[in-house]
Amino acid sequence: MQLHCLQENLSQGLSIVQPAVATRTTLPITQHVLLATDEGRLKLSATNLEVAISTWIGADIQEEGAVTIPARLLTDFVNSLGRQTIKVQTASQGGGISVEGDRTKANINGTSAEEFPPIPAIDQGVSTKMSGRALRDAIHQVVLAAAVEDSRPVLTGVNIELDGTNVTFAAADGFRLAVRKAQLLEPASEKVSVIVPARTLSDIERLLDGDDPVDIVVTTQRSQILFRFKNIEVVSQLIQGTFPNYAQLIPQEHGTRAIIGLNELQRATRTAAIFAKDGSGIIRLQMSAEGGAPGVLTISSRAEEVGDNTGSLEADVEGAEGKIAFSSRYLSDVLSVIGKDKVALEMTTSSSPGVIRPVDDGGEYVHVVMPMFVQW
Repeated sequence: MQLHCLQENLSQGLSIVQPAVATRTTLPITQHVLLATDEGRLKLSATNLEVAISTWIGADIQEEGAVTIPARLLTDFVNSLGRQTIKVQTASQGGGISVEGDRTKANINGTSAEEFPPIPAIDQGVSTKMSGRALRDAIHQVVLAAAVEDSRPVLTGVNIELDGTNVTFAAADGFRLAVRKAQLLEPASEKVSVIVPARTLSDIERLLDGDDPVDIVVTTQRSQILFRFKNIEVVSQLIQGTFPNYAQLIPQEHGTRAIIGLNELQRATRTAAIFAKDGSGIIRLQMSAEGGAPGVLTISSRAEEVGDNTGSLEADVEGAEGKIAFSSRYLSDVLSVIGKDKVALEMTTSSSPGVIRPVDDGGEYVHVVMPMFVQW
């Protein structure tokens, strides 16, 4: 293999596939990146056997070939070079490459491309298209609710349901639930429900840029899913299992509803969280319409050894007076992804789940948070 390419293009390509490079593994080859010529371009691929990321960059191909190189070493070296045209050539003997810049040259040992795990090629299955912006927004609003610990593997993923032109993303960790509905650009060829690892979707969110369509294909065996967009392909294993029936966890009625400006609520939450750090992370919210419109939302937190904090915000309050307590982290998380000027907080009792949703969102996004039990 012999080629010339721009340093910035190779650096960007390596950064794209980096999330799929294994960090802790008993299979050293998964810590490598595969460099291969492909129809006049340079293809870079990495896989940790759970997810595989491939990208294509422009290059002047002078000789076809393929080789695998330690990803971290190659990335660090390429990033150390300034913007310039670099020459990449496989070694005449043994596996490895030479990378040559204007005044710098390095020889990096590698292995044969034949030893690299095969990257799945997914062409058949349930297919559809989705706007890149819509996909990024849906992932952003939902993935934060997925579980981090894998005691229940299905909760470490995001449930994606394709049904005609509708798609629903849902994630839950046992303490909160996030659900986002969106529209597809093309109807799904078949109704399907799969669980995609949250880590994979987080990587895709970082890679998405702009509003270009994203091809989505679920294999016939429901074992893998492909996302293809803008010279990038991400193939991920799916989590096998049954996702909880989250629809029954969303309260259909409420006794109290308050509409508050998002920025004001975020600011008050950040202030209350300062004292909540030493008070089990609990923030108390009290909604009241007494005294006429507008109503008042009171936010407070306290820690016995530190002190307490109380703030009040104007709010449009409907229904009876309501009191509920949340984890400061959970409340801050959902407020950071709302994306609208106003937010609605709905509740029935202090021991029932609270519902947080953007106003004028058409019901596309809903976030349910379990309350904290406190003495009022």
